[in-house]
Amino acid sequence: MSKFIRKIFLFYFLILLTQNASFANSDEGLRSMFLNNKSNILGINIRNFNSADTNENGFIDENEEKGNFINAIKRLDEVKSLGINTLHVLPVTPVGKLKALGTAGSLYAISDFSDINPQLADINNPLSPKEQLKLFINECHKRGIKVIIDLPSCGSYDLFLKHPELFIKDDKNCSIVPSDWTDVRLFNVGTNEKLNQDVKNAHTEFADMIIELGADGIRADVATIKPYRFWEEFITYVRSKSPEFLFLAEASDSWREPPSKYADFTPYDELLKAGFDGYYGSFFNLKEWKNSDLYEHIRFNQKLLNSYNEQKSVIMSFTTHDELSPIVLHGTEYSVMIAWLMAVLPYNPYSIDGFYSGDDYIYPLSNTKADFTQTDDDYYFVHRGKLDIFNFSRKPDGKKPTVLENYKNAMNFRKQNEDIIIKGEFIPLKTDDENVFAFIRSLDKEKILVLGNLDFNSSKNKIVIKDSSFNKKIKYEFIKGNKNIQFGRKKITVNLMPGEINVIKISK
Repeated sequence: MSKFIRKIFLFYFLILLTQNASFANSDEGLRSMFLNNKSNILGINIRNFNSADTNENGFIDENEEKGNFINAIKRLDEVKSLGINTLHVLPVTPVGKLKALGTAGSLYAISDFSDINPQLADINNPLSPKEQLKLFINECHKRGIKVIIDLPSCGSYDLFLKHPELFIKDDKNCSIVPSDWTDVRLFNVGTNEKLNQDVKNAHTEFADMIIELGADGIRADVATIKPYRFWEEFITYVRSKSPEFLFLAEASDSWREPPSKYADFTPYDELLKAGFDGYYGSFFNLKEWKNSDLYEHIRFNQKLLNSYNEQKSVIMSFTTHDELSPIVLHGTEYSVMIAWLMAVLPYNPYSIDGFYSGDDYIYPLSNTKADFTQTDDDYYFVHRGKLDIFNFSRKPDGKKPTVLENYKNAMNFRKQNEDIIIKGEFIPLKTDDENVFAFIRSLDKEKILVLGNLDFNSSKNKIVIKDSSFNKKIKYEFIKGNKNIQFGRKKITVNLMPGEINVIKISK
């Protein structure tokens, strides 16, 4: 072989090798996944994610194993098997111990922007807390799981005492307690005209730290209380370092005012304009909705998200750590309904740890005096029916096999029918009962029919739903439901138990 031919062969071999390497390393970033509604997000609290409550009192005593970055790795295969591809990790920064709530302190009472909470580290592991978090993120990435880190909106009293320049003060030079969040103080972020550079620099330190540790995105706690310009500059800075970095705003179209007269207020639509990729929506209001409310919220988001020059999306926030457990609200049926709605609606599914197992988040010793504490609060302060963010508590685990089975089936159905669910048309149908919703997801003659009863106390018998595409000869497959459906000419008749949801796939 001549030298010339060998050079040509080597040249093309290197090109092919580069292309293969590029293909092998091509991994859709979290931002792209989210904007294409392909993120299935689970919110977790490392402090209890895989804790070991051996005496089953609901809390982790001094001689029991707390949740930490190392033992959290043991649950990642379980998470992956459920179709979850993104973890929203509740705050990992150090927490305040003064004027605190709970025996461990609220995860959202940040006391340091540039370090990792030592409570979340395995004390028997030689790695530092930062190194342990980095290892945890690496193990997530090995399994194809992205990681969002929570950015708290307010600071602890400890941080106020150490750095008062970061906080708003009243005319008596006292810190501001926003709303009823008694364990945190309001940052002095500044205004659109003049930002507080000290606060901005602290947030920049946080971003630099979690990017270096391998995180894929930020969930901004109560993003509405910081001005537009702050977020615009902060997001621009982070994107210059990591273009695929996701920004998710905790904000809702139903939020109308700030939690304090001293706080700024940037509504959800302005946050999206400032650079956020997505927001929460108001899906958590399903518990109070009629069918028209559900239809309207889907239409509202379709119109809103299409109004921006850049692509935007939303999470289906039916259940979060701020919401009462669906089990407590309406029992197993409500959790099952939420799982299937997340499967068939076009946005990003979101749930909190314990949802898919049907946890009620009821702790036997809640709000009683504790034997030991790491804060100045010696009570197990807990929000009833919500994931505990104030103490070292048990691992979320509801032991409701019906919820788990439906969650698995629903997420598998979503994956198998991704095109029609993400790209398909949303067609609401009229029913003769305001508590019964019915809609079709349609794409290229394939259809998914979804029916549900939002009345969790009463059955709905012989509900008539009209649509010109229905006929007696229609071919369909029951995916979820009790099969009490009769297809007729331009209508169907259905019986629904309290809280029941049906999903039917209609063939071409």
